[in-house]
Amino acid sequence: MNILERYHAMEYGPAPEARNEADAWLAARDFGKALFIGGDWKAASGGKTFDTSDPSSRKLLAKVSDAGAADIDAAVSAATKALPKWSASTGYSRAKVLYSIGRAMQRHQRLFAVLESIDNGKPIRESRDIDVPLAIRHFIHHAGWAQALDRDFPGHKGVGVVGQIIPWNFPLLMLAWKIAPALAAGCTVVLKPAEFTPLTAILFAEICERSGVPKGVVNIVQGGPEAGGAIVNHPGIQKIAFTGSSEVGKIIRKATAGSGKKLSLELGGKSAFVVFEDADLDSAVEGLVDGIWFNQGQVCCAGSRLLVQEGIADAFIAKVKTRMSRLRVGSPLDKNTDIGPLVDLTQLDRVKGLIAEGAKQGAICWQPDSALPAAGYYHLPTLATGVSPANILAQEEVFGPVLATMTFRNTEEAVELANNTRYGLAASVWSENINLALHVAPQLKAGVVWVNGTNMFDAACGFGGYRESGFGREGGREGMFEYLSAKLPLGPIIKPATSPAQPVEQAEGGAIDRTAKLFIGGKQVRPDGNYSFAVATAKDKLAGEVGLGNRKDIRDAVAAARACKAWPEATAYNRSQVLYYLAENLSGRADEFAVRLTQLTGATAKAAREEVELSIERLFLYAGLADKFEGRVHQPPARAVTLALHEPVGVVGIVASDNAPLLGLISLVAPALAMGNTVVAVPSEKYPLLATDLYQVVEYSDVPAGAINIVTGSSAELAGVLAKHDDVDGLWVFADAETCAKAEAESIGNLKRVWTGNGHSLDWASNEAAGDALLRRAIEVKNVWVPYGD
Repeated sequence: MNILERYHAMEYGPAPEARNEADAWLAARDFGKALFIGGDWKAASGGKTFDTSDPSSRKLLAKVSDAGAADIDAAVSAATKALPKWSASTGYSRAKVLYSIGRAMQRHQRLFAVLESIDNGKPIRESRDIDVPLAIRHFIHHAGWAQALDRDFPGHKGVGVVGQIIPWNFPLLMLAWKIAPALAAGCTVVLKPAEFTPLTAILFAEICERSGVPKGVVNIVQGGPEAGGAIVNHPGIQKIAFTGSSEVGKIIRKATAGSGKKLSLELGGKSAFVVFEDADLDSAVEGLVDGIWFNQGQVCCAGSRLLVQEGIADAFIAKVKTRMSRLRVGSPLDKNTDIGPLVDLTQLDRVKGLIAEGAKQGAICWQPDSALPAAGYYHLPTLATGVSPANILAQEEVFGPVLATMTFRNTEEAVELANNTRYGLAASVWSENINLALHVAPQLKAGVVWVNGTNMFDAACGFGGYRESGFGREGGREGMFEYLSAKLPLGPIIKPATSPAQPVEQAEGGAIDRTAKLFIGGKQVRPDGNYSFAVATAKDKLAGEVGLGNRKDIRDAVAAARACKAWPEATAYNRSQVLYYLAENLSGRADEFAVRLTQLTGATAKAAREEVELSIERLFLYAGLADKFEGRVHQPPARAVTLALHEPVGVVGIVASDNAPLLGLISLVAPALAMGNTVVAVPSEKYPLLATDLYQVVEYSDVPAGAINIVTGSSAELAGVLAKHDDVDGLWVFADAETCAKAEAESIGNLKRVWTGNGHSLDWASNEAAGDALLRRAIEVKNVWVPYGD
């Protein structure tokens, strides 16, 4: 055998990572007292424990305290007690604590890595080189945010006591993503790790003991669904941060509806991995290995849908199969292992079941001819070809080492296939033509897009999704906002609408006004039900009648808003010009609107004129900000830049209150339009004639048809229709408390972004109720990673 033959015949020998320190740590701990509450270690009040096992051998690692509702209550009490002093501490004081945590984790990072691998099953190369260093990076990065808080987030303060629930796929990293920004913001924390993977959270709690974290600031409670439910429903918690499945995310959204709790959800995904014909195929194959087989595919942003251009499909698939045959499945503590075991038998069974169902639906499932270890929850990497877009493997999150493959002919088809999912977490685009890649990236409905790369993360760059992948961001500047609040000036409490006594006398000055129609798709249209309702003046005389919109009218308005491409595709400068023109035309009719305000609301002539003038000023404000509220460029510690692009949410439903009926409506509609959203507005139920007068101004202000749609009628009824409509991407509701709560609860169909006043209006005349605070609600932040260099 010559040297070349020997080279090709060489096999990797085992390269096991020592676990003696981890075993010593396990042996020295009393996991029956594993709840870290108020700086002390406690057993569960009910005495219950659960098992955590090594998924590579199925051997028991520890019996861990299983928290119940009483333990959660104790943890929340400890966090509440610690909150005043921690939130009042200086940013420098909090920065020192965060830095101390990061440095202590560095000193024990190999122990963290080994514990993570034996508890989760992920290969030691991943926990050692990715998870633990990135977790440390989050604490040191957020030390800087703690000290810069007043400078970078003026007027904001920590939201309060935070309840955090994390999954088992990245136990330590998810902990860092959650706890670091919360502490930097001045919040205190009650965190529940997943039952499958509690060990690194317990070690982290020990780090907190040694790093000067005041008692009660960080509370870590191991437990199952009872503990999770107790956190979500606890009245002493001001914010919930959850990472996990979309199904559980919807349950949490419904449970917190009407509570006033701030909520961020980082949920499932079905990310597209798009390979164009001019891509570097060998690099794309390596990227695909990282995209789908990283952590055994148990990654919410896994590139589990391969979309490859037809002309290169056969060659690329052949390369993928060759690479798959060389993946090493084995012990997670072997440094040569590529794929470790799945986390548990239930997950293994789920993956097998989905593959079987995908095959029944026509997929051809291929696996390399490799042996699996005798023990453990192992599964071979699987390639599914012949997958239709409706196949379960193309639509459902498998959360395992399974890749579904489809082909496309051109760029338009690639984008359509990539967006053919209810999720929207991440995507990868592979092309040597950077113009093509950056043309496609903004068209993908995903919160993160990697160009010629995959699974790139950094504490400075936001991460989070669209659609049923949740809302909110983790990391970076946008991630800090999730743990901060700036109190908007409240207006009056909104009472539920009652049926007014029907005015029978016409108003002074002539004939009854014509019945005002709805405004849908740039046209005045009659309501579907052909019903109208009377509008009274301040003197209970008849001012006119307006159309009574119903479910069908909302559907038509949403369809018109969805079909309007001219507005979201317009440049920010063009949107700015249109909003300036709208303000100009409203100014030309200022006297008329002031008279109408006085007639309907009884406001003095001076007050009515002030509201009209301030409405015009608001339009000017948002016209000016349309091309100035921009994204950022992040510079992570990698050969890449991350473009944090501001994108419109999409179709936004707006339900305005009776308070300041003209100014309130414009203060909501204008920022949504400025950022490129299209709008379905339900104006003041009591004073809708101001909105129907306004659409006459819209008609001759160059606003594209469908950009603004106005449906008059019952605020409560129409808010419910908008909440349930899955083509509505965002919903802003200022109505009575019951209507607001129902809007949040009924929005779970597509997990739309909902903002409510929780039964209050805002003081629309205040400067705080305008500007960035509203513009942030009108955007999604998409982080596009662009690598550079050879």
